[in-house]
Amino acid sequence: MIGLGTIANVIAIAIGATIGLIVKGGIPERFEKTIMSALGLSSMFIGISGTLRGIMIINQDGSLSSQHIMLMILSLVVGGLIGEWIDIEKRLENLGVWCERRLTFTKRNDDQFVEGFITTSLLFCVGAMAIVGSLEDGLNANASILYAKSIMDGIAALIFAASLGRGVLFSIIPVAIYQGGITLLARLIEPYLNDVVISQMSFVGSILIFSIGINLIFGKKIKIGNLLPAIVIPIIVQIFI
Repeated sequence: MIGLGTIANVIAIAIGATIGLIVKGGIPERFEKTIMSALGLSSMFIGISGTLRGIMIINQDGSLSSQHIMLMILSLVVGGLIGEWIDIEKRLENLGVWCERRLTFTKRNDDQFVEGFITTSLLFCVGAMAIVGSLEDGLNANASILYAKSIMDGIAALIFAASLGRGVLFSIIPVAIYQGGITLLARLIEPYLNDVVISQMSFVGSILIFSIGINLIFGKKIKIGNLLPAIVIPIIVQIFI
């Protein structure tokens, strides 16, 4: 049955975030700041490693060379323009505020709630495992990648919820929509998918993970939500070129 991977992922995030909320009150603020810095550094190096796997190749003589550089630039620029036009970042913020007010039975504005919601929603959605795992689930009913991702996301949700609070729990909404959507659409876009295109989508996603790390450490500097369309640009290029 397709879709089990996303269901497992959502459950793992919910469990991890719930445990994180339980222990949140016992963590001093100075520890929270250190944890957020550690998470930011981790995100940056995960993003760097994924990006390098996509754009660097080892030649037969052992030297290094790059590939897909123009595609990377095209994806980020065109994807950023599309995302800015739609203003995905603002829509995510509005969804976070809606969740806070309607689903947590409070009318107060909590910047930390929205920050936790947006940060973890993007982190759980843009990685290579989210893309490849959802495609594999949709094409072959093989959810093994998403099961592994579920364990990692559950642990991350626990840590983020302990620092950023309830917003992390509600990241299950965009995760379910994003990964579930890719899984359901996988067979429709199958003719345009190959290992190269999937790799290109994955390394563009890794660049966004790196950007999340920048925002966690230095504050909100990059509108990562508005760069999300960059992930699908390699498919569009494959269709028309």
